Amino acid sequence: MSSLGKGIVLLVVILGIGAGLVFWKSKVGHTAGKFNSISKEEVESLLADVAKTNPMVLKRFNDDPEMKKQQLDNLKELLAFASQAQKEGLANESPNKEELENIRNEVVAVTYDKEINKDKGPMPPFGFITEDQVKAFWGEGEQPAKGWFDNFKDKIGLGKKDRELEFNKFLDSKIAILKRDNPQMKDREITDEEKTQAREFFAKIRLYVEEYDEKDYAGQISKELKTKVELQTKLQQAQFLARLYADKAADKGKATEEEIAKYIADHPELDPSAKRAKAEEILGRAKAGEDFAALANEFSQDPGNNGGPDGKKRGGLYENVRMGQMVKPFEDAAMSVQPGEIVPNLVETDFGFHIIKLESKNEGTPDANGQSTATYNARHILITTGVKDPENPMGREMPVKQYATAKIEEEKQKKLLEDIVAANHVEVPEDFDVPEISDQQIQDQMKQQQQMQLQMQDDDEAPPPAKDSKKPEAKKPEPKKNK
Repeated sequence: MSSLGKGIVLLVVILGIGAGLVFWKSKVGHTAGKFNSISKEEVESLLADVAKTNPMVLKRFNDDPEMKKQQLDNLKELLAFASQAQKEGLANESPNKEELENIRNEVVAVTYDKEINKDKGPMPPFGFITEDQVKAFWGEGEQPAKGWFDNFKDKIGLGKKDRELEFNKFLDSKIAILKRDNPQMKDREITDEEKTQAREFFAKIRLYVEEYDEKDYAGQISKELKTKVELQTKLQQAQFLARLYADKAADKGKATEEEIAKYIADHPELDPSAKRAKAEEILGRAKAGEDFAALANEFSQDPGNNGGPDGKKRGGLYENVRMGQMVKPFEDAAMSVQPGEIVPNLVETDFGFHIIKLESKNEGTPDANGQSTATYNARHILITTGVKDPENPMGREMPVKQYATAKIEEEKQKKLLEDIVAANHVEVPEDFDVPEISDQQIQDQMKQQQQMQLQMQDDDEAPPPAKDSKKPEAKKPEPKKNK
């Protein structure tokens, strides 16, 4: 849904790494939580992260009350849609249920990785996990001794499961979602190389999730880190569920033909009667023998009539028009008369009223694929019925039906949002502390952006690498000496 899709640009941090697993704590509370509230502490934690990554945006957020209100409204709408998706059972359907657990584990692994390795220098995600650790995860190589946490899980029946089965379950759910959300992937089969990469990524996430949960159970995870993990989990799960509900509810926001007709009837300013009368008058003059090209240059509102090859108006001429190129009512009317004749009646389309004269036909011959190559030349006068949205003075004119459709759907989507927010009683705090942003933070961010731009320019200007750097550079042949 367009209204929802524009939201949470500032407040929601998207990790988007696309992998995960179902972990043992799904049995004891690590499924999707409640989405009808967000605390003051959580909002402040979120803003603290924005202060580190994008201080200029946060400064604008703090200085612009309208922006602040809009972002909080977007957050409320996001949580309301997620809550509604839960009410309607979308969170319990497969593969959605598995993906919600995947999201939680992805957030845990990425956030924990950044925390424990923050002072070790740059490294890609999970770069500090060794190959030996991955092998040990799969039961290969030397196995570490069981710790107290492993023994505890064994005791309560939540011990080590068949990790291959867990991985296959994870992979199946990911593929199912990919194919559902992207029709082009419907018949796509995963390659052995992709499966190997997914298997390694799965292991790395699982290693960090197990380590995090062990420390969490022992009380060794800081409150700040737990808040960050729980908040990011809530927001990312909410975004996933909100998108599911928005897709399900899309038809509720569509305009029907009856609604469109009523909207046009209720807005007399959209009535095309005067424009029809003008078009009828021009048609009469053309049928009476006046020069069609001259009438087109004087009256046609078709932008395509301007700027011919010599910069002059085209007299309404369209040359070498392929069959099927024009809208059907136009083409059907043009093909209903003989070359040199004017279509006797106005032709109405979404663009307006058309006056058409067929100049010539070229039957052509079938191409190599047996498709027709027929073309025709026609002159055309358009009296547009397009309208401009008064709320968007810089926008282009659009057909009346398109304009009415947009206005109806905009109102229906707004009403749907309001109803869902009201029904789910979402609570978002309005009183919270926003971190102060110093001039130095702004300057540091500007320097970083400049450095990135320079780096991109350097990359663009760098010469292409040699095809084979191992080959010695060819020497110029020395001139032969006369003996």
